[in-house]
Amino acid sequence: MASAVYIFNDLHDVSEDRLHPIKKFRPVAASEISPITAKALFLFLLFLGGGVMYFPFKNPLILGLVLFYILQNILYTLKLKHIAIVDTIIISFGFLIRILIGGIVTETILSQWIILMTFLLAMFLALAKRRDDVLIFIKTNEKPRKNVDGYNLEFLNATMMITASVVIVTYIMYTMSVGQTGMTDNGKNLYFTTFFVLIGIIRFLHLIMVKKRIGGPTKILVNDPFLLIIIFGWLITFAVLLY
Repeated sequence: MASAVYIFNDLHDVSEDRLHPIKKFRPVAASEISPITAKALFLFLLFLGGGVMYFPFKNPLILGLVLFYILQNILYTLKLKHIAIVDTIIISFGFLIRILIGGIVTETILSQWIILMTFLLAMFLALAKRRDDVLIFIKTNEKPRKNVDGYNLEFLNATMMITASVVIVTYIMYTMSVGQTGMTDNGKNLYFTTFFVLIGIIRFLHLIMVKKRIGGPTKILVNDPFLLIIIFGWLITFAVLLY
C-alpha cells in the first residue's frame, strides 16, 4: 500500500521532479518507466495490498487504518504537502499508522512510548528532508517544493533540536516500560541502548549541520561508516540485553 502511494506521488509530481537535482533520477521522472506502466503498477499494488491486509484478518480496524493511510496520502500529494508543518505531520502519521497496524496484526501490545517515539522520529527525519530543500533553494535559487517559503534554516534547526531531544526522552521511557510492553525481566537493562541512540542522533545532526551533507536521511545513513557502526552496535546490544 505504501509503494502504491509513492507511485501515485511520483506520477502526480513528475514535472516538478524533473527540475529537482535528486528527484529527477526517479524512474518516472527519468522516463525509465512509462506513466502507463506506473499507473498499472499503482492499481495492482493498491488492490493487492488491500486484499492482503483485509482478507486474512478481516479486522475492520485494520481496514479503517489502511483506508485512512491511503486517504491522507492522496490528500498529501494533491494539496497538504504544500502547507508548511502540515506536510511533516502527515508524513509522521503515515509511519505511526504502519506501526499500529503491525501491532494489531501481530497481536503485540504497543507501549505508549514507542507510539510517541515513532511519530517524533518520523517528524525529525521529515524536518531533515525539508532542511535539504531549503539548502537546495539557497544554493540554486530554485524551489524544490512549493512550500519551501514556509521554512528557513533557523526554524528547521530549532525544531529539529526540540524533536531530537524529545525522541531521546521517549526512547528512554520506552526502554524502561518493560512491564507495559509484556517483556520479561531480560529487558530490564534495555536503557543502556540509549547511549547508541543519543550518539547516533548527535552524529546525524553533526553531518547535516557541520558537514553540510545533503541527500536525505537514508542516503546520509548508508554513506556514513560512523552511523552504521552505531546502528550495528545498537542492534547487537538490544538483542543481547533482551534475549
